[in-house]
Amino acid sequence: MGATRSVELPPTPNGEQRTTEMTNLEWSLQFVKLKIQEMIFNGRKTDQCGVILFGSEETENIIHEKNGGYQHVSEYIPIAQPNSATLAKLDALQPSEYSGDPIDALIVGIETQDIYLNKKRTWTRKIVIVTDGQSPMEIEDWEATVKKMNSLEISLTIIGIDFDDDEFPFYEEDKSTIKVENEAFYHKLTSALDNGLVGTCIFALQEISRPDMKETKSALMGTVLRLGDVDVRPEEAIEILVKASKCTALARPKSWKKFCRREKTDDEMQVDEEEMTVFAQLKMRSEYYIDRSTQEGEEQDKMDTGSDDEEDKDKNLEKVEKEQLIRGFKYGSTYAPCPDGQFRRLNTRKGIDICGFFHAKNFRRELAMGEVQYIWADPGAPQQQVALSSIVQAMFEKGVLAIARWVSKDGMDPKMGVLEAHVDTNIDYLLWVQMPFADDARKYTFASLENLVSKNGESVTKHPYLPTEDQLEVMGKFIDSMDIMDSGEKDDKGKPVPWYDTRKSYNPAIHRTKQALFHSAVVNDITSNPLPPPHPELLKYINPLRQALEASKDVIAECKAVFKVKEVPKKATKVRKDGHVRAVDEDEDMLLLDKKPAALRKGKEPAASQVPVSPKPARPAKKSAASDSETEEESDQEPLLLTKRPFNALPTPERSMSPDVDPGRAPGRIIGSTYPLRDFKTNLAQGDVVTKAVEDIGVIIKEVVLRPFASRRHKEMIECMIAMRDTSLKEDEIDAWNAFLKDLKESCLREAGNSELWQEVQKLGRSLSLISEPEARKLGGHSQFSESASEAVS
Repeated sequence: MGATRSVELPPTPNGEQRTTEMTNLEWSLQFVKLKIQEMIFNGRKTDQCGVILFGSEETENIIHEKNGGYQHVSEYIPIAQPNSATLAKLDALQPSEYSGDPIDALIVGIETQDIYLNKKRTWTRKIVIVTDGQSPMEIEDWEATVKKMNSLEISLTIIGIDFDDDEFPFYEEDKSTIKVENEAFYHKLTSALDNGLVGTCIFALQEISRPDMKETKSALMGTVLRLGDVDVRPEEAIEILVKASKCTALARPKSWKKFCRREKTDDEMQVDEEEMTVFAQLKMRSEYYIDRSTQEGEEQDKMDTGSDDEEDKDKNLEKVEKEQLIRGFKYGSTYAPCPDGQFRRLNTRKGIDICGFFHAKNFRRELAMGEVQYIWADPGAPQQQVALSSIVQAMFEKGVLAIARWVSKDGMDPKMGVLEAHVDTNIDYLLWVQMPFADDARKYTFASLENLVSKNGESVTKHPYLPTEDQLEVMGKFIDSMDIMDSGEKDDKGKPVPWYDTRKSYNPAIHRTKQALFHSAVVNDITSNPLPPPHPELLKYINPLRQALEASKDVIAECKAVFKVKEVPKKATKVRKDGHVRAVDEDEDMLLLDKKPAALRKGKEPAASQVPVSPKPARPAKKSAASDSETEEESDQEPLLLTKRPFNALPTPERSMSPDVDPGRAPGRIIGSTYPLRDFKTNLAQGDVVTKAVEDIGVIIKEVVLRPFASRRHKEMIECMIAMRDTSLKEDEIDAWNAFLKDLKESCLREAGNSELWQEVQKLGRSLSLISEPEARKLGGHSQFSESASEAVS
């Protein structure tokens, strides 16, 4: 197991192939750890395991202690529910120079397992042997071992390193004689067992990443099914004791926990400065403040550009304890206070009350929401089973569904849902799914896509927005060409089946997250051994079917011709400062139902000098005492909307301080180009978004300094850079700062860059240079640049 092998790694983003060297033991242990991680991940108490080594230097097993023999076989990990310590012990294993008999280890495993499960006869028993097939074996009386395993119903799986596999396929060349004989014996052994299997390790590692569904048996919860009013008219009402269990359950990816470097005390710092960094889990903590400035009528929209503003803002904040606050619920635009923490609950009674019946054809499927529940009759009450069965069969024959009100416990909030009857061969039951209340369903009306009305109220039959007969026909052909109902594999009768199967359509977010979680715990270095690609089953339905693409190729060309599809060039959305407006194309008609401004309805076009710039007349901008930079916002983030702005607004020479100004945040960013420094400080104060904030402000700085007229914002961008460098140094984002600074230098020194800004950065010297290793080490970080390299940033 100490022999080294070359293992292929996922290619780099550039497509370059990579390999790494590892021992057979390290490679095969990945399978063992992944199997054990599956048990830890599921968290079932009946998932327990133990590890027995053969070929170890020590000899420690229960048979050797009683009768002797069975040398170099050791019970390394006793049978128990696995945890992180189990994986740590496996990481500590090293190849051995001793030879051990795998049959001895198998017998020890059978005996150890049988003693542990002496009082757990119903448990499933499995044994997995991981071997390279090079160990000598004593195969006498192996039939007795097979007989013992069959009597105990033990399944055996043998994972061989470089074993031949016809199904994979894989065949090893220049195989040793002892490995050939051992491999043949393993096939003979497993074929004699009731449940035995031999596989090669490379295939096992691939299959273990296959998506799998975690099927759990839901617990039966007792409740009551009622039909009629049992209190007012008990002679006309029915009560049936039933049990409820989950039919479907919502699955989500595992949540991530956040950790940070734990601060050491002065005594710990003096003991050992090179001690391994200790990380502690971050936990949410809420503190409550009242902003008194809003009560006094002060403006809150000024920029946080100086320390004086920060101090003034802090003075206005008054910390309060949670006990001093009153909980409130939002109702429209106001809050309804609730001193008791919650409003008085309804006086509800546990049970499922049937409110009425309606035909199944009238059920709107979009109203079904949430998980589905089984409703069974009480298994221990035959009379209740007959009663429920009569209701189920009556609903099934009439083709009706029932509206039901479900209360899980006395005093709990009720839920409305629908009950559907199911009649099987051996059992009758109901399915319940929740439906929304009337005020939970929102109805939105939209203009008709088929009927257009002109300004005069006349119906329009020909318009660019109305499809022609030819367009409808070719679109129908296009939809038919994408039919994949008969594009799958053929069944036993030779008939094609649908290509898409919901049972095999796995959620990539769940299974890819799980694969990444498992891989990071298996390998020692994620950089040298990165995450492998997803399993093919996970990507089965991600890419479109090749046959469907080929079948629709000709129809797509026909669609392009009929619809006159052509590439549309990108339109300039930036408002030019000299007042020019992009000309409107002749065929660019406005939708008939859109409202036009009065000037356009009368046939007038706005003059060039009347181009809008600000959404509303801007208030005089208040400059901070600590900032004298005159900045002008480049309105490239805001499209020209002629129908929603006043026509007499003049261009604003300075950035407006109105809260209605577009913050300039692109989708996916938390920092905008309008007030980048303020956004950066606000996000840092919230916590847990440091990496994203540093990344976004770096992108914003680069965008702004490379725009035209960027010199007006040089001072502001340098302030942003100073804040970014200080945060990167303190929050261990050193690599992000160094990479940003090198990229900014290259961009500024290009022909169309901004050399003036870079000269200002050079004048500031060390305060805006690369972060060096000595500087990073003071705060527990790491940098790849020396002090001299950092000083030579220019």
